[in-house]
Amino acid sequence: MKKIELLSPAGDMERLKMAVLYGADAVYLAGTDFGMRSFAGNFSPEELPRAVAFAHAHGVKTHVTVNTMPRNEEVANLPRYLEQLQDAGVDALIVADLGAFTLAGKYAPKCQRHISTQQSVANYECARAWYDLGATRVVLARELSLEEIRTIREKTPKELEIETFGHGAMCVSYSGRCLLSNYMTGRDSNRGACAQPCRYQYALMEEKRPGEYFPVYEDEKGTYILNSRDMCTIDHLKDLMEAGVDCIKIEGRAKSAYYAAIVTGAYRHVIDDVAAGKPVDPVWRDEVEHVSHRIYSTGFYYGEPGQYTENSRYIRQWQVAAIVESCDENGLALCSLRNKFTAGDSLELVGPDLRPFSLQDFTMKDLEGNPLEEPRKPQMQFYLQLPCPVPAYSILRKAVDLSAK
Repeated sequence: MKKIELLSPAGDMERLKMAVLYGADAVYLAGTDFGMRSFAGNFSPEELPRAVAFAHAHGVKTHVTVNTMPRNEEVANLPRYLEQLQDAGVDALIVADLGAFTLAGKYAPKCQRHISTQQSVANYECARAWYDLGATRVVLARELSLEEIRTIREKTPKELEIETFGHGAMCVSYSGRCLLSNYMTGRDSNRGACAQPCRYQYALMEEKRPGEYFPVYEDEKGTYILNSRDMCTIDHLKDLMEAGVDCIKIEGRAKSAYYAAIVTGAYRHVIDDVAAGKPVDPVWRDEVEHVSHRIYSTGFYYGEPGQYTENSRYIRQWQVAAIVESCDENGLALCSLRNKFTAGDSLELVGPDLRPFSLQDFTMKDLEGNPLEEPRKPQMQFYLQLPCPVPAYSILRKAVDLSAK
């Protein structure tokens, strides 16, 4: 079975390194302009070449988002920006606007052009039209079923790659082209500044009865006017491969480095097992429960998802305690503190290509070699004795319920 490409989010350099080291085949990121996640860290013109070089050194491709809908006053800046992306060695550009697509072909001809989900490609004629114009990949609309994706694959040139979303937050509007954020908050979701108002909890208020809020009921359990569960397809990767999907995308450029690492690592191992025809180790399926998320669903892949009427709050049950910066052959790890913990706590450790394991009864010391019970200062460096050597960028985490109530 053809192995599907794993495309992971990289909101800044730390998140890029985590995604690369935990097994991404490619990462997608943004410069300081024309990207759909303006509140992610993103990459300056000076940082971008270093990011591309790091990814390429590990055999990982870089895709840069240029998928906003630029206004007249912004278009004049596009040619120079596109030239900068090509000079940095970027492999592909993710574009939505036809004008930006055309300019990319002119000013960044060495970069492949991928069509963003913002273009709402929902049928094979649209996909073929983009291919005829020079696109090498289409990111399909999120509203499609697996059967519809299979039909698109059958009726388009095999050279045209098909990418779909596989994990993360789902916009409730048509493939993310949402006007609600702009209307309610003045933050334009189509220009990278979405305030995610579809995640708010809503009630009705009648104009002559201010301050009285009425829930909206669909059945005896009640409902929200808008809500969005997170997508998770880790149990269905074989179906996606058999439907002809070439690349699966993990949403989350604005999410944490921990999220980028854990979700990438989980999907990497499951993809490899499925492609090799091996039984999937359930520990990797469980890993996606270790990141902040809403109740999971499979989106539209198996039909209409229906209305979820419980809640849309995040589930947060794990917290990063420290990051391993280096580790010697005896398992003595130099760590950097992220959140406070003590020597008596029970931790878990997971790392690049490293199966998670529990850690108890460990010892710590400061950089001078003095015994340490509790690292306290943010980013503080300290030594922690592990039972075995582990790779750099391994993560120590602690079970703690931070879920919204």
